[in-house]
Amino acid sequence: MSTTTTGADPERLTIPTSAAELEAMLGDSKAMQRVFADKNGAFGEFITNYARAVHDRDLSVATQVKEETQRVLAQWLRDEQPEGVGRIDLTPREVVATGSARNHLHNPKAMGAALDREFENSAEYFRTIWHNTNRTADMQAKITRIRNAFSSTVPSEGGFLIPEVLRSEMLRVSLEAGIVRQRARVIPMETLRVPFPAVDSTSNVSSVYGGIVGYWTEEGAALTESQASFGRVVLDAKKLTAYTTVPNELLSDSVGSFQAFIDQIFPEALAFYEDIAFLKGSGVGEPLGVLDANNAAVVQVAKETGQAASTIVWENIVKMFSRMLPSSLDRAVWICSIDCFPELATMALSVGTGGSAIWLNNGAAGPPMTILGRPVIFTEKAPGTLGSLGDISFVDFGFYLVGDRQVMSAMSSPHFKFSQDQTAYRIIERVDGRPWLQSAITPQNNGPTLSPFIQLAARA
Repeated sequence: MSTTTTGADPERLTIPTSAAELEAMLGDSKAMQRVFADKNGAFGEFITNYARAVHDRDLSVATQVKEETQRVLAQWLRDEQPEGVGRIDLTPREVVATGSARNHLHNPKAMGAALDREFENSAEYFRTIWHNTNRTADMQAKITRIRNAFSSTVPSEGGFLIPEVLRSEMLRVSLEAGIVRQRARVIPMETLRVPFPAVDSTSNVSSVYGGIVGYWTEEGAALTESQASFGRVVLDAKKLTAYTTVPNELLSDSVGSFQAFIDQIFPEALAFYEDIAFLKGSGVGEPLGVLDANNAAVVQVAKETGQAASTIVWENIVKMFSRMLPSSLDRAVWICSIDCFPELATMALSVGTGGSAIWLNNGAAGPPMTILGRPVIFTEKAPGTLGSLGDISFVDFGFYLVGDRQVMSAMSSPHFKFSQDQTAYRIIERVDGRPWLQSAITPQNNGPTLSPFIQLAARA
């Protein structure tokens, strides 16, 4: 539609908005004479307004064409997969400030996700909450935002909520150092208490899954009723606190060193104490460990008749393997105290009056780190030392539940180590762990009970 200038004669100064309108106006000699004769600068206004009208119209059209082209192309790429080209993931993703894509542990719905854009890395976050920081207005605004975010999620605690991208990165590092979490079933906890369904099964002799019966039925015959028996495992988030002190000079002078400390040491420390609880925690104020005496599903394999104290023999290993649930054999791992190594390295199979080495055949190459095809993990976190209960176990952690509240908080304090010119840092996470299976299972052939949690009994 045409527009007009602000002159006294609007009809005379009608502004064309298309090439056709401009051509018609230029062909009207009387109209053009009135434009040129206007003493109020109508000609200049005419040129300016015409150029603006055409530019705005063309820019709007170009923008619409660009947006529609992008939309149609994106939709086509989602719906079609050209031959030889992998599926393109067009799900919008924000690139994290660290410059790398978020790892698989990042949960965009976690409490700290709202703070992901606030900090470039962990060093900036911890320096921001440091009491000695000379805070700019921007830093003070960040402090306010993370304090407000935390008070809305865990109002009973002081501290600052850790952004989700930093929390997930710390967990990624801890997965590399931890034993249990990376092999267990991790359950996100949206509240501090989460019930999780479990099958209440003790025997497969006459039914499976606690009550399901299978049978062959003649055509038209009556069906027999059956149903599974379900229980539940309740996960209650427990508080795990990691604490350390940092010299103030390190915070002031060496940001890189401090970031390396935070990115490596804290995750490894959290993983260390998580593993201790997940393996042998009592369940009181901490997770119930998979190998703790309170885990009713653990099967203990007795020592051999006449077996010497503090020894491990091949027969122990074979019998432990035979008590593992068959469905768990492709996931189970051996958890061994490091002081078991001499016994395993010298373990032999007796053949008549002779024998041969079983696990380690020579001293030229390193140990195979597998027994009967399953990985061997040596750790100081095992429940027992050589000869005691828990020095060697065979475990499928797929039957262990780790409840993760998916929230971490951090706090710094200048007071506790004031005389040493150090700042105390504290990180709190909330997790729980429980065995998923409530008891060992009697197999269908009514043989010895089976379990995903096998321990060698004490040999004292």
